Amino acid sequence: MILLDTHAFIWLASSSRNLSAKAKHLIIANASRLHISVVSAWEISILVRKGRLELPLSPEQYVEEAIEHLSLLEIPLTREIAQRSVMLPDIHNDPFDRVLVAECLSKPFTLISADKLIAQYPGIHVVW
Repeated sequence: MILLDTHAFIWLASSSRNLSAKAKHLIIANASRLHISVVSAWEISILVRKGRLELPLSPEQYVEEAIEHLSLLEIPLTREIAQRSVMLPDIHNDPFDRVLVAECLSKPFTLISADKLIAQYPGIHVVW
């Protein structure tokens, strides 16, 4: 099972060339098992509101259409994941990334991410 970090989701949805060859290969090989966390939708909305991300559609419409077009499976945020993200070592300060790490540690997800800090968490498998 593959979990996309927020930036990987955006790059995949926009057909960006920013995805690494390794990430593209893994995405193609696991097309029916790609997941996005609900926190990525939250993070995208915040980035748009702060002017740090421009999208051709509203964040809600962009995420909805991308999930449908890419046939992604959405992971809801649970209390257990939220609490586990707080208990992780202080390697990463971004709460969204900490949730993604907690999700990957809870289920056998491989995370597609260019974020080098995430790979420092013990027991997580990151591909870039």
